[in-house]
Amino acid sequence: MKPKIFIRISSVLMLLHTAGHTMGALTWKEAPNSTVAKVVSDMQTVHFLFMGRQASLGSFFEGYGVINIFVLLLLTIALWIFSNAADNPLTMKLLPVFAVFLLLMGVSEFVYFFPFAAIISMLAGLSALVASISIKRAGTIN
Repeated sequence: MKPKIFIRISSVLMLLHTAGHTMGALTWKEAPNSTVAKVVSDMQTVHFLFMGRQASLGSFFEGYGVINIFVLLLLTIALWIFSNAADNPLTMKLLPVFAVFLLLMGVSEFVYFFPFAAIISMLAGLSALVASISIKRAGTIN
C-alpha cells in the first residue's frame, strides 16, 4: 500500500475519534445514574478562586473537552494535508512526530480514559508510522 493511503487511514481514524469525543464532550453532564449525577453536580456547583476568577472543576472539564475537539480536528486536517503533500520535506519531518504523538496519546487514553479511544489513537499512530517509514525508504509520499 502507498504511504498516502496509510496517512489517509490515520486521518479518517482521527476524524472518527473527533466525532466520538465530540459526542462525549458535549453530553458529559447527562449522568447515567444518581451517583454520577451527584459528582457532576458537585463539579459544577463547587467554585473556587483560580487565577483571579471563580472556577469549578466542571468548567475546567468542559473546557478541556472542547479544546480537545479542536486539537483532534487539527490532527485530522493536518494528516489529510500530509497525505496530499507529495515529496514535501516538511511532511517527511512532521509525520513521524505526529505518529509518535498519536501513539503517546493512545497510551494516555489507556491509562486515563478507556480502551476504545486508545485503540483508535494507537491505530492512527501506527498507520502514520508505517507511512513515515515507507516515505523515508522510498523518498516520496505517492
